[in-house]
Amino acid sequence: MFHIDVATSTRHDLQRFAALKAAAAQVGTPDQSLWSPNRIDAWRKTLNDSAPVPLAVLRIPKIRLEVPVLPGTDDRTLDRALGHIDGPAKPRTDGNSGIAGHRDGFFRGLKDITPGDVIELDTIEGSDSYRVERTWIVNPEDISVLDPTSTRALTLVTCYPFYFVGSAPQRFIVRAVLMGGKVSSSPRPAERVSWPPVTVFWPPHVSSMVSRKEMEKVYVTLHD
Repeated sequence: MFHIDVATSTRHDLQRFAALKAAAAQVGTPDQSLWSPNRIDAWRKTLNDSAPVPLAVLRIPKIRLEVPVLPGTDDRTLDRALGHIDGPAKPRTDGNSGIAGHRDGFFRGLKDITPGDVIELDTIEGSDSYRVERTWIVNPEDISVLDPTSTRALTLVTCYPFYFVGSAPQRFIVRAVLMGGKVSSSPRPAERVSWPPVTVFWPPHVSSMVSRKEMEKVYVTLHD
């Protein structure tokens, strides 16, 4: 019975992984109506690049956003998708998971986000729905926005103002919390997913595993 259970669990995990990988391969052209010309050019340059399997896919139905969340902080990764910073809070785990995107790319739509809006996050482990709790503006030096939390949360970070010419002087923060503590054990069907590459950049994350110096270095990238 033990071997049967292990085989069943392994097969199920492989099926989830295959679904996530297949979804990542479904590259389409995103809605770029709000994007800057430079951001579109950067996105186009990644079209022929290979990419790792995403950690998750993030959706915000209100602004028709659907984009993968990739590991890593190298420039090419950040030109392709949203970035998740390495730390104790990985996607779909308890704690504060930080994700960032360019204000003139996929995350420009965050300007229209309000408390109560829904954010969905899919991983190979399953799917979660989050409710936007609040939005606020901070200075670049304020890295406390990604301090650990006692419950499952998402913190989205982008530069602000959204249409500022030059290096934006502030950061726009979206905090979302898990809705009703409900956790689904099955990811959404792969055919629903459309994951185009996109230019993004990483936020800082405060944790015992990442030094403040590294956090400040990451924040330097949040200037476009």
